Amino acid sequence: MSGNKAVAYKGPGKVEIIDTDYPTFELKDGPGVNPANVGRKVNHGVILKTVATNICGSDQHMVRGRTTAPADLVLGHEITGEVVEVGSDVEFIKKGDICSVPFNISCGRCRNCKERKTGICLNVNPDRPGSAYGYVDMGGWVGGQAEYVLVPYADWNLLKFPDRDQALEKILDLTMLSDIFPTGYHGAYTAGVTTGSTVYIAGAGPVGLAAALSAQLLGAAVVIVADLNEERLAQARSFGCETVDVSKGDPKDQIEQLLGVPEVDCGVDAVGFEARGHGKDASHEAPATVLNSLMSITAAGGALGIPGLYVTGDPGGIDEAAKVGSLSLSLGTGWAKSLSFTTGQCPVMKYNRGLMMAILHDKAHIAKAVNAKPIPLDEAPQGYEEFDKGAATKYVLNPNGYIAA
Repeated sequence: MSGNKAVAYKGPGKVEIIDTDYPTFELKDGPGVNPANVGRKVNHGVILKTVATNICGSDQHMVRGRTTAPADLVLGHEITGEVVEVGSDVEFIKKGDICSVPFNISCGRCRNCKERKTGICLNVNPDRPGSAYGYVDMGGWVGGQAEYVLVPYADWNLLKFPDRDQALEKILDLTMLSDIFPTGYHGAYTAGVTTGSTVYIAGAGPVGLAAALSAQLLGAAVVIVADLNEERLAQARSFGCETVDVSKGDPKDQIEQLLGVPEVDCGVDAVGFEARGHGKDASHEAPATVLNSLMSITAAGGALGIPGLYVTGDPGGIDEAAKVGSLSLSLGTGWAKSLSFTTGQCPVMKYNRGLMMAILHDKAHIAKAVNAKPIPLDEAPQGYEEFDKGAATKYVLNPNGYIAA
């Protein structure tokens, strides 16, 4: 093999389909690749022929120019694929297996991996704990919005689907296991959602909707999803969620109308650092709004799950503090109410097998919840554009024709 097509970031607001190298079992220099990773042998890896690879809101932050991502970075960290080549050190994964790829790359050998903290693996990114495919400052592992992709530490990282035909039949659900379903579940789980909980989820994008479905799986009594986008709120209502339009003001009043009290047991931030204000300030970016709001409306002793992305470098930040990830938080409110916070990358491997079983046995219909739509790889630029405009759609790229029309 010698060719490969991929989606690359070309600059703020622009992605293109490029011709790039077919993967090998050695890391090469390229956009965003940490120099310490160049030449690294990956005999423990496999090469996948991509079955499905999704456009993520985290990708969108980069494409908007809101990170320090370099031009020509190959995008994509939500990957499902068929094994077509196996490295010499791989023992259990075989050619022909169809597998889900956790978006966070982990070695399975370091202290954090052994403690199930695979989102902060110590060995795959020379700069800092944690790594991902096709993402800024994550070690430079090439992204998976491509026809073929290299996956390291394959025996450890890959989640093999038990039956090929069943996997292809349910591929639009199973492709969500690489990121947004575990990430949404992590947000709900770390917020303490359990039987009878009342839950407020800020953000009705794909991760927020995944968190809402996860809260229902965990037994929540009421799931309230908030956003500024009516199309996305309608998507949340389509599977039984209550909704709050934060363009109409402080969510407390709307929560009280729904619950009889102006607070919830559990809060989830599925928005992140590009948050906007509420009410009359909804047209202005205010990156601390969601976190401060969640502290205000979550009951004392409750918890916040924060899967929404926050960064240490944002060239488009509203002020000098925001450009380095420093936000004006009302931490005193959180302290006074004894609130717990969980932030950071979701450790996908902690949840993905259980969620796979829920999908395979028809207990979770995540593709329907997030309105999954398969499109050809060549239509990725259009998908990014529509998603950026607020489409209530989860775009699933279909580079090799595995997904039936």
